[in-house]
Amino acid sequence: MENNSENQIIFGRNAVMEALRSEKEINTVYIQKDLKIEGIASLAKERGAVVKIVGAEKIASLSGTQKNGGVCAELSAAEYAELSDILEVSKIKGKPPFIVIADEIADPHNLGAIIRTAEAAGADGVIIPKRRSVGLNATVFKTSAGAAAWIKVARVTNLVETIKTLKKNNIWVYGMEADGEPYEKVDFSGGAAIVVGSEGAGLSRLVRENCDRTVSLPMNGKVNSLNASVSAGILMYEIIKYRK
Repeated sequence: MENNSENQIIFGRNAVMEALRSEKEINTVYIQKDLKIEGIASLAKERGAVVKIVGAEKIASLSGTQKNGGVCAELSAAEYAELSDILEVSKIKGKPPFIVIADEIADPHNLGAIIRTAEAAGADGVIIPKRRSVGLNATVFKTSAGAAAWIKVARVTNLVETIKTLKKNNIWVYGMEADGEPYEKVDFSGGAAIVVGSEGAGLSRLVRENCDRTVSLPMNGKVNSLNASVSAGILMYEIIKYRK
């Protein structure tokens, strides 16, 4: 596992509770003094974390927002899996690999939503690049509603080389692009990895060139694009149809 050098703050009741349940390494849990959140407090003590009852101002300062649910936690560091860890998940499940790749997603809300949907859809893991991409910060944890504590997230140095490695493991890589094949005409059987591009530019050139196929969603209204996390979610659940 790869650790960031700095401690990380996550906030929100769901995010903190899921982090505690997933047995992530948590140093301290902060709870707003005028709130009763017994479930989180008791679980934190059971896990050996320090529990501090503090004022609303302290919670807001740590979380960086007033919308924090009155609770936040200090993780030892964000934990990243290796690519091999994600590939091992499918072996344990006894199913073809199912992986989500986020190509230079800069908005933490988008990445958090992608991670949340990936976990709910049963994906083996999420892959993000180290450069030009948001990492597992507090907003990502909050937006993922705790899913980031459960699903494996790998942060790789070279996304193109990672895609090549996936292909060597008999995993078809599908890039999401507006000019790709209509997704309903694509057979997603077998190992599959979907790549969702950045909010503005879409897939980077080399990533697109190394995808096996590009697929698109129908746009029948006045707008010509969807939010990155929404697009990824639709395709994830399309893939589920081929994995039952």
